[in-house]
Amino acid sequence: MRDADILERLGELGWELPPLPAPVASYVPVKRAGMLAFVAGQVAMVDGRLLHPGRLGQQVSVEMGQEAAARAGLQALSAIRDHLGGSFDRLVQLLQVTVFVAADADFVEHPTVANGASDALVAVLGPDGRHARAAVGVASLPLGACVEVAVTAEVSEEPGVRANVDTGGRPPVA
Repeated sequence: MRDADILERLGELGWELPPLPAPVASYVPVKRAGMLAFVAGQVAMVDGRLLHPGRLGQQVSVEMGQEAAARAGLQALSAIRDHLGGSFDRLVQLLQVTVFVAADADFVEHPTVANGASDALVAVLGPDGRHARAAVGVASLPLGACVEVAVTAEVSEEPGVRANVDTGGRPPVA
């Protein structure tokens, strides 16, 4: 992916990459293993404050949860860009997004909340932003966040090099 293209797309959407929040515990924002970059769970922060604290089904609406999930997804992109030296040029594609949703026991709209992150990531990255996903309901999250988003991405050693072709288990077509 080209860094300039992604930044231009963000601008077209009226968005900007949020600053990467400092870790709140003992971990690193991104850990790389070969061509995989694992982004630590992101909770939505704005100006150093938690966006929409609480639980879905109580203090937080589905729409608020979607907004927080989108913000956390954009923070994950900030973490990837920072890890890759301040550029998206070595980002190949997103592979997996896990969205944890703090919710009441009766709440069942976890996938709808998780769509906030998924839709934002695809809007910014296009087809290479499409990903496998899990939406998981939990009793609570760090700092009282309503959502937490973790991302796994494929990255390359060189800009523009695609190391993996998703063939869905079939041999590549020539």
